[in-house]
Amino acid sequence: MLRTALRNVLAHKARQAMTVLAVCLGVAFVCGTLVFADSTAAAHRAAASKNFAGIAVTVTAKEPPPGAPVDQGSGVLDDALTRKLADVPGVSSVRPSAEGSATMNAADGTPLRVRPGANLAAAYVPAEDGEDSRFPLAEGRAPVRGDELAVDSGTAAAGRFAIGDLVTLATDGPVITKRLVGIVTTEDTRVTAGGTLAVFDKATAQKLFATPGHYTGIDLSAAPGTTPSELARRVTDVLPADRAEATTGAAQAAQQAVLVDTLTRGYEKLPLVFAATSLFIGSFLIVNTFTMLVARRTREIALLRAIGATRRQVSRSFLLEALLVGLVASAAGFLLGLGIAHVLPGVLSAGGTTLPRGPLVIGPRSVVAALGVGVGVTVLAAWFPSRRAAKVAPVEALRTVEQPPSATRSRGRVATGLGLLVLGSGWLVSLQRAKDASEENLQSALLGCALLVTALLLLAPVLAVPLIRLTGRLTARFGITGRLARDNALRDPRRTAATAATLLISTALVSGLAVIGHSTGQALDRRAAAGLGADYVISTRSTMTGIDPAAVRRAADTAGVRTASAVTDSTLFTAGGVREISGVDPGTVGAVMKLDFVSGSVKDLGPGRIAVSSSLAREHGVTAGSRLGARLGRSQALRQYTVVGVYQDNPVARDALGAAAEVARNSFMPGSVQRILVRTDGGAVSEALEERLRTAVGNNPLLRVQDRERLVDEAAGTMADLLGVMRGMLAIGAVIGALGIANTLAMSVAERTREIGALRAIGMDRAGVRRMIRLESLTVAAFGTLLGLAGGLFGAWAVGALANGALEQYSYALPWGTLLLVCLLSLAIGVAAAAVPARRAAALRPLEAVAES
Repeated sequence: MLRTALRNVLAHKARQAMTVLAVCLGVAFVCGTLVFADSTAAAHRAAASKNFAGIAVTVTAKEPPPGAPVDQGSGVLDDALTRKLADVPGVSSVRPSAEGSATMNAADGTPLRVRPGANLAAAYVPAEDGEDSRFPLAEGRAPVRGDELAVDSGTAAAGRFAIGDLVTLATDGPVITKRLVGIVTTEDTRVTAGGTLAVFDKATAQKLFATPGHYTGIDLSAAPGTTPSELARRVTDVLPADRAEATTGAAQAAQQAVLVDTLTRGYEKLPLVFAATSLFIGSFLIVNTFTMLVARRTREIALLRAIGATRRQVSRSFLLEALLVGLVASAAGFLLGLGIAHVLPGVLSAGGTTLPRGPLVIGPRSVVAALGVGVGVTVLAAWFPSRRAAKVAPVEALRTVEQPPSATRSRGRVATGLGLLVLGSGWLVSLQRAKDASEENLQSALLGCALLVTALLLLAPVLAVPLIRLTGRLTARFGITGRLARDNALRDPRRTAATAATLLISTALVSGLAVIGHSTGQALDRRAAAGLGADYVISTRSTMTGIDPAAVRRAADTAGVRTASAVTDSTLFTAGGVREISGVDPGTVGAVMKLDFVSGSVKDLGPGRIAVSSSLAREHGVTAGSRLGARLGRSQALRQYTVVGVYQDNPVARDALGAAAEVARNSFMPGSVQRILVRTDGGAVSEALEERLRTAVGNNPLLRVQDRERLVDEAAGTMADLLGVMRGMLAIGAVIGALGIANTLAMSVAERTREIGALRAIGMDRAGVRRMIRLESLTVAAFGTLLGLAGGLFGAWAVGALANGALEQYSYALPWGTLLLVCLLSLAIGVAAAAVPARRAAALRPLEAVAES
């Protein structure tokens, strides 16, 4: 039986090729997405992580006590302390640093690789040999004057910089211009994973990020035989206890790991959705392929039984054959999966946002998944049909190729499907009472959707008959070939349902996500439109930066601008917690904000007078004319503010409105402006106008110039990632669905060789045969699409309650264009998948086909 299994694999290489391809593709998608998940998570960790290799102890300044001068702490980290630390026993080297953040513009004036925590800036601090080992020079020289700059090679390539170019950048305020004199290399993972690095001369970096003559930190390396903890104790003894502290590199790495894991947790979960989808869809393809393969060989099984093979031997022979096929397919699928992992970042990129770069990470779970999917699913797929075939009596098996399922098994399948349909639908309907999109509710929604899809798959053979008869009315218009195509699809509803399973699943997923994404996008658009009257918003990328007040005047004087209103954002401390307050000009705010006042008016704003949102008013029980005790910004004094108005909650206005001068005076950046709301002539939005506004604010890379559409995209947040997943699922479903239909049709053509030969013999030409196969494929694709569309729309309606709990403006809305595209694409997949089987069927010679047994 072992030799028989090996000979079967070698003797039917062409027949096994489609099986290997099906298994290979399923393995590739699962392993590819798992490798992508590991690689993306590692890249995000690298983009947010500082490399502490070689750092035993770091000395930093302590925060000064309240009321003390700001430079009291940082003033201790100077060259004198550096020399003092170098003399501490156990210190092998001392590397002072002056580090901060600098955001650059590319050569074309657009912000370059802007990402929180990844736009680094540092001082070039040469050692005795005149070089800084942290930043080896690759081209040019190190900066030595205040108007000079060096960047890393990755930044130079991305920004298209060359030695001698002028580079515009900003640290925490106005734009500054430096001449590029050098290109360096770095091993800092925050930079190599897609960030930027700007290197200044020591004096300039100290002025920008510390104070003149001082550093932001001092890194120490330990001599052999000295532990970091021991060195930290020695260093602590020589530091001023109230002004500086020593922390081991291991402790810093542990603290950073906790923060990075929190920031990157979502990037690990999101790609796993791809892996689960690939496994779910790919498993059906593998099971369907092997089930049909075993069914075709029922005669062969019967012959083995007739010459003495036992049932156990037959089953073991098929399992061994499946094992060999699975091993080969797993190896090929794993290699193909690495290619998929390489291209998936492009599939997931949305809105111009790219993922951090990094090497592919091949973890143990990817290898285990390759074997589990390739070998495990293949062997499992072969186990059930081989057991059924082995139980058939030899003589009975020789009379027919495939035995119909027993009535008992069919009734059990229908009963199970109906039970899961009721359970899944009831589970999803129960989510209508959900208040929010918590993780628990999301898990419940996923479980309900899985039950619903499984029920549809179990009921698909029963539903295939009425639905295919319905769609068959259209194919019947093509004459006898159309009627034959319909009858072929109805001949074996189980096989038709299995063929359509991949399209059913992918259509359900994509249509459901499309509805949720479209409904959420409309809700976000309504939310933005409800509070924003401006056509452009110019804002800072961080609450710790501000806009030059002169930029407000330049923006107002820009051609095409009707009104430019400055907004200062700060905090309002109340008894109920910390709230956001916007300082506005009462005279112009009405033109750029859509404020719906329940009582009072924005015109009454002034010193000591504020307006509050409805939610804040309810929380504190205040109305227009009431008094509210609060502390504004950095002010330490609690003050009783007069409430001059209450307005409907507005994300643009935030929780409270105050007079611009008072809010700016008490903000953490006194006199600063965080937003400029711009109303254009006639509501015009264009690239030229956006470019003029960027010029008005000095092309500052710290500032964003966004129209309403970009604000909505930004507000979408994780929804943008979800839409990217939707596109990826569409690609997965399209490829696996096409392969599933092509695989089934190819086997169907092989099974019906004599039938096709008879049709050719009685007069059907080759074009008619091709048309029949294509129409059959189209019929199967239409069935899977309709069933998947129904499941996806129902699931989106039920799951939409979670979004409604998190977003008040959410309402169920159908994206007719996207749904039509999904349907047309699914039908196109059916037609395309039939191309090869149709050509093969048309190439059969009538006499040879009729004579084939």
